[in-house]
Amino acid sequence: MTFEEFVAQRLDALVRYATVVTWDPHLAEDITQEVLVRAQARWSRIGRLDAPEPYVKRMVVNEFLSWRRRRAAHLVFLPRETLDGVAPPTSDGTGAVDDRDIAHRLIAGLPPKQRAAIALRYYEDLPDEEIAALLGCRAGTVRSYLSRGLAALRAAMPAERARNLEECL
Repeated sequence: MTFEEFVAQRLDALVRYATVVTWDPHLAEDITQEVLVRAQARWSRIGRLDAPEPYVKRMVVNEFLSWRRRRAAHLVFLPRETLDGVAPPTSDGTGAVDDRDIAHRLIAGLPPKQRAAIALRYYEDLPDEEIAALLGCRAGTVRSYLSRGLAALRAAMPAERARNLEECL
């Protein structure tokens, strides 16, 4: 498969994957673009793999985790009140969608490795071993990321909605 064929077939899926990992559609597009530029330069090697997509997905995760360390990237944390003043939350009339929205907002506030572990478990439905391979750590560390991330989400969610947390993910 040529690089052009790979991109034509898998670009949308890669951007969706990056969005799930980063929880930011704009950052996901930037990361996907950076990864594809690097993958194109190495495609003679990557294209020979039995399954190039998992390799490129690993590149996406690595790019996300290293992106936050770069000096050029600065995160600006704003209080919730400021964000709500700019774009107040709106109810769509269904509790499940509201619960999911709360979970997504809270997940976006987790540390990057916990966020990536939760995304890979609940959205990609990957086992601990595969998540560990993608994050470059041990399966026990993945379980720790998941446990701490879920505990932080339960503590931050309103009590009546925390019971449905895993359904929201």
